[in-house]
Amino acid sequence: MGRFVALLRGVNVGGAKRVPMAEWRALLGTLGCTEVQTLLNSGNAVFASRARSTATLAQRIREALQQGLKVDVPVIVKSADEFAAIEAGNMLATEALDPSRLLVAFAAASKDLQAMATLPDLVHAPEKLWLGADALYLWCPDGILQSRAAEALLGKRGQALTTRNWGTVMKIGALLRTPGD
Repeated sequence: MGRFVALLRGVNVGGAKRVPMAEWRALLGTLGCTEVQTLLNSGNAVFASRARSTATLAQRIREALQQGLKVDVPVIVKSADEFAAIEAGNMLATEALDPSRLLVAFAAASKDLQAMATLPDLVHAPEKLWLGADALYLWCPDGILQSRAAEALLGKRGQALTTRNWGTVMKIGALLRTPGD
């Protein structure tokens, strides 16, 4: 069995698109996922599965969310190896003194990342952006709410992506390296 993380975009923000974590874990169990662990209340789930394709797994999860919880949101699934490569590919990690101000954007497909190629036009010093092979990294030392690039990434322009701050990414990585219950 492989280890995976599923990242939901835009759940449990405000009153819309509510996904209770207990129901999220149970839903993954109905899809044959085991060792399911959730992190925070923002749609992060680490689990084991016999699945071979992350794209197929993401589609199955999205359909189950629609049917079971009546929530339609983008779902991005990464294998433990893919996630480890994203962690290792962060060229801004040593500069990010506050992990909550370093965003990592995940995409299901590289074309979705490449669509963000014009985002650097919105980055203003002291911000820094790194478009890696597997993720996009945005360091916002003055705060995410003050960043035009972060606003674009979190808004309509970044709809095909989902973001997590570096602190959350490190916690997910630790869960992926440690088998669950």
